[in-house]
Amino acid sequence: MRVLVVTAVRAEADSVIAGLSPGGPVTTHRVPGGDTLLRCAGAGAGTGAGTGTGRSAETGATVDVLAGGAGPAAAAAAAATVLTAAATGPGAPGYDLVVSAGIGGGFAGAAPLGSIVVADAIVAADLGAQTPDGHLTLEELGFGRSAHRPAALSKRIAESLDAVHAPVLTVSTVTGTAGRAAELTARHPRAAAEAMEGFGVAEAAVRHGVPVAEIRAVSNAVGPRDRASWRIGEALEALREAFRLLSPVLEEEAR
Repeated sequence: MRVLVVTAVRAEADSVIAGLSPGGPVTTHRVPGGDTLLRCAGAGAGTGAGTGTGRSAETGATVDVLAGGAGPAAAAAAAATVLTAAATGPGAPGYDLVVSAGIGGGFAGAAPLGSIVVADAIVAADLGAQTPDGHLTLEELGFGRSAHRPAALSKRIAESLDAVHAPVLTVSTVTGTAGRAAELTARHPRAAAEAMEGFGVAEAAVRHGVPVAEIRAVSNAVGPRDRASWRIGEALEALREAFRLLSPVLEEEAR
């Protein structure tokens, strides 16, 4: 099984790798456009990945981790570039799963600081049109889609991580006011988290026919911007632990 994990920044990518293969071998690979993939072969195999199975690296998944940049456009471009290279390169093995991962904001009452959210819907929350009567989605405008349903595996991932399984909103501008948080909650009452890359990664994955998932560790509350209350370090640690717990799932899927 080959998995592509796309984060926004290198700190998130490092947390993913640390969870998948603590102290294990990680190789770097250049891809078109100048980005670097961090490759963890055999994720989920052996005691190094925390499974205790003693399996060889060949039995685990191969996971490539890419820090593709912040925002849906950068994430979509980076993911699409890697997916295309994988599908057209030597042997053209392609990927079996794409995961958008990183830290994000949690909605009050749904996802507290340090919690993990696995998307059951990946929603472009600010894509559409603003009208006197409120927001219109792309579907309502007849221009396309503003939401993706993740892979069926996402439910199992959520259970394995003891995570909240709910919609994750993709925004181009991080919420910084109570009014904006209330507006998003009114339009998406089940939403548990917001981030900036999920929908872009999903667009790239779906166009390549590859299942997609999104995993977010909550670093701050969605609402008034208060950097002093953010817990980025704790969220990165929660992300690392989430991918440690994900390793056995990937191993089973790789069999």
